[in-house]
Amino acid sequence: MADTKISFTGRGAWRLLGTSSLVLALAACSGLPTAPTQPVRYDLGVADLAAPAANAAAASVAPVPLVLAEVQAPGLPEGLTAMFYRLNYSDSQQLRAYQNARWSLPPSQMVEQRLRMRLGLERPVLSGKDNVRPLLADKRSIAQLRVTVDEFNQVFDSASSSRALLRLSASLIGAGESAGNQLLGQKVFTVEVPSSSADAAGGAQAMARAVDEAAAQLSRWLQGYGR
Repeated sequence: MADTKISFTGRGAWRLLGTSSLVLALAACSGLPTAPTQPVRYDLGVADLAAPAANAAAASVAPVPLVLAEVQAPGLPEGLTAMFYRLNYSDSQQLRAYQNARWSLPPSQMVEQRLRMRLGLERPVLSGKDNVRPLLADKRSIAQLRVTVDEFNQVFDSASSSRALLRLSASLIGAGESAGNQLLGQKVFTVEVPSSSADAAGGAQAMARAVDEAAAQLSRWLQGYGR
């Protein structure tokens, strides 16, 4: 029996070649690895810059400028933006991090930004790099505020219940011309805010409220020292 030969010429050959190429291309694409999921990034949201009602009226004496030193977070690696949480009901001494959620900035930088905005509503706030002195007629010294972030994480008391835990340590340092720097006051501020949901989004919202509350408490504390 003679062999049967099939020949494709002209347009038919080009159509067959194009179809085969498409099939091969699709098969090759199906074997490519999927792109990694980018983590969701959270910040502290929009700050409420409305002046407190008790201080809305202009004071008869201008407030003394306050120097806010760079906020430190000694318990966290420098530059780390991981969102940490702790399971109180299972190995509570282990600090865990969300895999698919991050802060937009390191916690110390976010806290410093919010403190500058909040404290600046009631007094001039300078940085440690500003070389500013009071007028000769003003005998009040410019104090420096040093803040460290000791706790900045989400705590789960159960699988369905969590809260933001924020702890700040503040030291108010006065610049004395004769005796050098003086410790005017020191206080630890601890704020806990329940999360609306037991996940990263709920923790971020609760932490934003905790930072705002801590800033308000810190401002009232400074006023007790005439700052």
